Amino acid sequence: MDNPPLRWGLLGTARINRMVIPPLRSSAGNRLLAVASRDLARAKSYAKEWGIERALGSYEALLAAPEIDAVYIPLPNHLHAEWTIRAARAGKHVLCEKPLALTVAEVDAMGAAARESGVVLAEAFMYRHHPQTLKAKELVDSGAIGAVRFVRGTFSFPLTRANDVRLRPEWGGGCLWDVGCYPLSFVRMILNSEPEEVFGWQTTAPSGIDDLFVAQARFPGNVYAQFDSSFRLPHQAYMEIIGDTGSIFVPTPFIPQKAEKIRFSRSDGFQVTLRMPGAELYIGEVEDMADAILLNKAPLISLADSRGNVATISALYESARIGKPVLLK
Repeated sequence: MDNPPLRWGLLGTARINRMVIPPLRSSAGNRLLAVASRDLARAKSYAKEWGIERALGSYEALLAAPEIDAVYIPLPNHLHAEWTIRAARAGKHVLCEKPLALTVAEVDAMGAAARESGVVLAEAFMYRHHPQTLKAKELVDSGAIGAVRFVRGTFSFPLTRANDVRLRPEWGGGCLWDVGCYPLSFVRMILNSEPEEVFGWQTTAPSGIDDLFVAQARFPGNVYAQFDSSFRLPHQAYMEIIGDTGSIFVPTPFIPQKAEKIRFSRSDGFQVTLRMPGAELYIGEVEDMADAILLNKAPLISLADSRGNVATISALYESARIGKPVLLK
């Protein structure tokens, strides 16, 4: 790449940063330059721990720094829209953690700010860039299992930290926003369409967030999907895609490592286990941003895609609240 590397700043010191820092350093098109915290001492301590060149004592200082080209936003969900819009208006490209926002109106406002400032905005759904995900999509699109009729999956883990931000409903907490967004994203990607109708059930934790959510969705052409997510069940994650002539089973769909397998079978008895090429999980989203900014390529995850996920999650919560199906179209 002939362009100089993008100079990145981390807007906060969240735990998820540790997954993004290594690819920012190993990617030729990117360079990690700074980290910001609302506490300068914390920023300096964090910068020293991770070997980051600059530490800034406010988010505003990071956005005002002319040497920063792009920012990664790992803040709690309720702050995504505010700081993405502020970053865009400051002329910074933005890679924002999932979920991109908590309402469709927020997504639209974020997109408008990015367009007005001429910057790239993308949602950090790391699994979407992994070779395993791309292979599953390729198999479906090639007709390997015929027309898809049903997709099902799960993503759950026991959340035991008492003060975790994901337990705060006013901050966009809840298992559907945190982990249920993954199987929903997977389903929508595979079907390349938006649901027409959804139904959701949830159990509610003492804090008021959903700690178990079960979702059903009907897509165009009477294609159906079902998934669950939870903070109270043991760790489990898989996706299964079932078509007229076969099926695809992905045992580790959302946090794939460097050596994973997809099971592909057909109704004629043919079965094969496909070994996936190795890839660092988070490097794809980082390099995708570099390509979008430096080479003017469209991001893999479009704002329309992110908007669809937020719209569907919002409809599922509404369904769980009223106890009835909700139409999206």
